[in-house]
Amino acid sequence: MAARLTGRAVRAVRPLSGALTEVTLDDGHTVVVKRGDGPGAARAETAGLRWLTAAGAVAVPTVHGDDPHRLVIDRVPPGRPGAEAALRFGRDLAALHAAGAPAFGAPPPGGPQDAYIGRAPMRNVPGTDWPLWYAEHRVLPYVRLAADAGTLRSTEAALFERVCERLPDLAGPAEPPARLHGDLWNGNVLWGPDQVWLIDPAAHGGHRETDLAMLHLFGCPHLDQVREGYHRAAPLADGWADRVGLHQLFPLLVHAVLFGRGYARQALSTAKAALER
Repeated sequence: MAARLTGRAVRAVRPLSGALTEVTLDDGHTVVVKRGDGPGAARAETAGLRWLTAAGAVAVPTVHGDDPHRLVIDRVPPGRPGAEAALRFGRDLAALHAAGAPAFGAPPPGGPQDAYIGRAPMRNVPGTDWPLWYAEHRVLPYVRLAADAGTLRSTEAALFERVCERLPDLAGPAEPPARLHGDLWNGNVLWGPDQVWLIDPAAHGGHRETDLAMLHLFGCPHLDQVREGYHRAAPLADGWADRVGLHQLFPLLVHAVLFGRGYARQALSTAKAALER
């Protein structure tokens, strides 16, 4: 597979997991072959990685080949988390966001409208008004999926609908569409020898606070330094800390769809807190 996608002979193969295989090419270069999580997922991830690379801001593995089911990327050299790398990461993340997007929900060039975040479906439908777009395409679709699966009760689903109705008042100052990684949890933040690398994007145009809220939700080494580096480069609008929960509703609901009731309860608590502001 790696030979076909890269055009290079393979010297050695080492399985890493069910979806990942490490491959050493004939020139000694090490790459990783990744199987997509669903139909078209590999192509969506390839488009996202190339879009992030085009910003010239964050370190992203090079894509060496892809097909509808798999992609081949560089293996990220291992390193240890450090404060200086975290500061740089914050600055670079701000630059990535500033590279912008044509609209909220805009897919990467060449990327499909029907994409994925992890194993969950994610539709990239462009919009111009962030509160309306976020409600229609990043909150309510997952509320409906969770309700259909019985993970949320109908009375609980109504709570998220009330949050969506209030989003124009809760969202803070208007921001231009940012170029988001889109799935920025700690597992997709790899620490190399001297910098952070980002993998597995669900890239799209969105609100820059969403990427940062996901880092806060699932934790990140040296998060204070990451935040400091970001604020030095591009300070967030006043009140950003009060809006973290709003932006976390998206990943929490995705996790409720994928992993069940525990995340649904966390999403409910977050929605209640938003309504009490």
